[in-house]
Amino acid sequence: MVKLTIVGRVKDGLPLAQETRHLNNQTTTSRHNLSSNYNQQAEFLLHEISRGALPLSTMSVRVDHHSFNYLVVNGICFITLCDSCYPRKLAFHYLHDLQMEFHKFDNGLIHKITKPYSFIKFDSVIANIRKQYIDTRTQANLSKLNANRRRELDIVTENMSDIIERRRNSEILETPAANTTPRLEAIALIWTPIAIVTAVASILLWASIIFTDDYLISTL
Repeated sequence: MVKLTIVGRVKDGLPLAQETRHLNNQTTTSRHNLSSNYNQQAEFLLHEISRGALPLSTMSVRVDHHSFNYLVVNGICFITLCDSCYPRKLAFHYLHDLQMEFHKFDNGLIHKITKPYSFIKFDSVIANIRKQYIDTRTQANLSKLNANRRRELDIVTENMSDIIERRRNSEILETPAANTTPRLEAIALIWTPIAIVTAVASILLWASIIFTDDYLISTL
């Protein structure tokens, strides 16, 4: 089952619209916590795509007993969370349908959005399309699954834990470089006055030597 969907802008990682179906078999508090957790992970994936750390096309990301699938078209990313048993081929049909509907909207309007999840017009569109993919046994969905059965989806698959670990490692590598500038500035603040004093003293010493030589010569 499709449980969560987020549509975001790739250039700045801004989430534009969403639709969440609460997880089953959980208490109200537990459902809210899990939904919030998966929502944060979807936003994390959007940010990673935005900064070029993940492919700008399609990908599946395994997490717990679920799988994130995403599709990027014309600078817009469509992400969905499904049960691990949900057919991946059907999940990407769902994302493709979202993409087709999304691009019926004015592109100029999309790029003017500045607040997260403020494109609420598309929330209802997501909900309507998702309903078509709840039951995988409908004739329409079975036709989609059986079409081109010999051709497997060529989609990269990774674990969420590996993506998070890679991000942590990149942050560790970036930290020393980020601290280099303040460190150099501190060193400059200490040594610049010393260098100036030394230079002035050298000039004064040189001038005194010249004047002394001139005086001695004039007295001869």
